[in-house]
Amino acid sequence: MTASLTEPAYAKLNLTLDVLGRRADGFHDLRMVMQSVSLHDDIVLTLTEEPGVRLTTNFSFLPTDGKNLAVMAARAFQQATGVDVGGLRIRVDKHIPVCAGTAGGSSDAAAVLRGLNRLFETGLTPEQLAKIGEGVGSDVPYCVLGGTALAEGRGERLTRLPALPDCAIVMCKPSFSVSTPELFHRIDSFKLRCHPDTAGMLKTLEGGSLQGVAHRLYNVFEDVLPLQQGNAIREIRQSLIESGALGACLSGTGPTVFGLFGTEEEARQAAAVLSPAYRDTYVVRPVS
Repeated sequence: MTASLTEPAYAKLNLTLDVLGRRADGFHDLRMVMQSVSLHDDIVLTLTEEPGVRLTTNFSFLPTDGKNLAVMAARAFQQATGVDVGGLRIRVDKHIPVCAGTAGGSSDAAAVLRGLNRLFETGLTPEQLAKIGEGVGSDVPYCVLGGTALAEGRGERLTRLPALPDCAIVMCKPSFSVSTPELFHRIDSFKLRCHPDTAGMLKTLEGGSLQGVAHRLYNVFEDVLPLQQGNAIREIRQSLIESGALGACLSGTGPTVFGLFGTEEEARQAAAVLSPAYRDTYVVRPVS
């Protein structure tokens, strides 16, 4: 049995995000095309003689107790498999911005599930690990599988899709945060004008057209952002388009905006325009 290992936790972007309605259980039915990208946290799992699950991280403001999704994932794995994880130390080296709409916490939890599966050689399939992740967080099942996928329901019903054509992606997160509960509350009382062409996105991915994907990027939460935040998001998106992005969109409930570029050089030029004003600006690539 391996005593220690490192598992990458990849950020996700929403190529499309649609809210179909509120469910009886209080959650919302979603339909979204998700994509993993190369920006990632590093999750180090180490087995020690000292009992209990303990977490440390390079971001001092993050919870390190049972409120952290990574700790929740370890406990969910133990409960689902019956494996005693014993003295588990989880080290989370964060590189994905926090509260960014890019599933940083969910990705960490997913990496813990994948890593424990390797550490204890339990032989669970990605689908079985995703099932365990359902009780940890809505984005965790997708983050277990990664790549390009259609997520439905709360996000737990997953369909693998053809990979996003290779491209360069600029991610830009402004300094403010967006309240996810507030946006869902706003969307419940808001008549949406437009919805993403999800069927068209799936067909375009099958055809392998980056231009077609870029033209179908759409997130309904852009329509319900508070005015000041919405204006800031639109400024970033416009800057990406003016810098040569084939298309640009909000990810999750934000505030990260991303743009798809045909070349690395164009992406780096666009990032150079944004980075003086926005510290959290990254050039990344799709992960399949």
